[in-house]
Amino acid sequence: QTKTGIALLYDEVSENAYDIRLKLTKEVLTIQKQDVVCVSGSDHSANHRTVTLRRQPVGGLGLSIKGGAEHKVPVVISKIFKDQAAEQTGMLFIGDAIIQVNGINVESATHEEVVHLLRNAGDEVTITVQYLREAPSFLKLPLGSPGPSSDHSSGTSSPLFDSGLHLNGNSTNTAPSSPSSPIANEPKYEKRWLDTLSVPLLMARISRYKTGTDKLRSNAFEVLALDGVSTGILQFYTAQESADWLRAMSTNISDLTLQNMKMANKCCSPSDQVIHMGWVNERLEGTDSSQLYKFKFLALKGSSFYIFSTPPVSTLDWVRAEKIYNLCEVLFKIHKLWLADDCWLQANLYLGIHQDFDLEDQRPYCFSVMVGHGKSHYFNVELGSELAVWEKSFQRAIFLEVQRTGSKTYMCSWQGDTLCFTVDFALGFTCFDSKTKNVLWRFKFSQLKGSSDDGKTRVKLLFQNVDTKQIETKELEFQDLTAVLHCIHSFIAAKVASVDPVFIDSQSIARKYMYSN
Repeated sequence: QTKTGIALLYDEVSENAYDIRLKLTKEVLTIQKQDVVCVSGSDHSANHRTVTLRRQPVGGLGLSIKGGAEHKVPVVISKIFKDQAAEQTGMLFIGDAIIQVNGINVESATHEEVVHLLRNAGDEVTITVQYLREAPSFLKLPLGSPGPSSDHSSGTSSPLFDSGLHLNGNSTNTAPSSPSSPIANEPKYEKRWLDTLSVPLLMARISRYKTGTDKLRSNAFEVLALDGVSTGILQFYTAQESADWLRAMSTNISDLTLQNMKMANKCCSPSDQVIHMGWVNERLEGTDSSQLYKFKFLALKGSSFYIFSTPPVSTLDWVRAEKIYNLCEVLFKIHKLWLADDCWLQANLYLGIHQDFDLEDQRPYCFSVMVGHGKSHYFNVELGSELAVWEKSFQRAIFLEVQRTGSKTYMCSWQGDTLCFTVDFALGFTCFDSKTKNVLWRFKFSQLKGSSDDGKTRVKLLFQNVDTKQIETKELEFQDLTAVLHCIHSFIAAKVASVDPVFIDSQSIARKYMYSN
């Protein structure tokens, strides 16, 4: 199913926006611009057309113009009146820029100069025109046919003067002149939407933010293809339209990613399947540059969590990830959702409370992945639905890895002794001497009643003795304590999920938001 609609293409350099038409299919987003094309007759370029108009006693030249050098735009035809001279030629269109009048170049002329020339050009006026494909939206030119009828541009008055040349001008001819009708063998022209850019959606990414910043664009976003080709800034007339297009494009990108994953998984062993992958923005830590965020491509595959700067396309690409972490040793965490319908936010706005939020609260839909040695990565996605998918995918990938691995053993020490600490999906926790392999203690997951750590290397685990009901404290020291604590968390969560899957679902922050919406 193809989705089409009118939007604006915003040029950040000139700060002008141009009317475009969007065409979205399952695999490609196409940007179309209006142009005048030659549809029959001698096939010379439709770029420049020279037309002779015969001024009529009633209706004059039958057109209006807008623009001029003082507005940094050429003079363009802004109206063509029905059944009058300009329309009868069949060769002039709204949006045509006037290049010459009776052989005089007017490309850098002001509005008044062109009006004066046209009004005093006699009964036969020869004009050369070229269709202005990127007419700034401030000209408020009606889009006209073909394409869906749209009141976006038409009907609204322009800040620019609209001079009507359907008046008589200085006509010396009092007898009605013959109409400016097209001659049989003259070329025929039509205004059409033409494809100017096609952006493949496979592995494409969307950004609603000004590059690298926390500044959200108003009703606008940009789509970037895998090879870096950008649509430019697509601007929409309403927030609803912007949201509809954003959702439609995101859905198509997700569907293509899913297809791609299924293809990749055919070549992978059952223990090395891709669970989920996609684009996110990563917040850059400790940077003084204006680039606060950078695009990253994340993947959950087999036993690992991958961070790439560009998506893996071939099997060999998986080894060139920027970072690879074991899934048992990471902790996924959702940050506060900033939602317009969030009652907490609404109350603050209503009460006029303006808090100084941390940088991490500037973007909605954020999550972090905590890794070993107390480090973490902070990510942001464009939509709440994407956040829900990442949350569920991390859970699934971690639970599968725990069940596959079965157990993990870490070297540790206590009071000078080198020990081994094992977390086992079936047995729980075991501590044994690394040399003699003698088991020092063993507890089930259900016996762990609490823990505390010094944030560096040392942890206290509090277990309840089944017989005495007393709490026993076991103290251990690890080289990478964070990884061990994350591993314990992963194994316990996977154990709970295997016993009570509904409980895990009920804990989903992002999905609660999805359903409440």
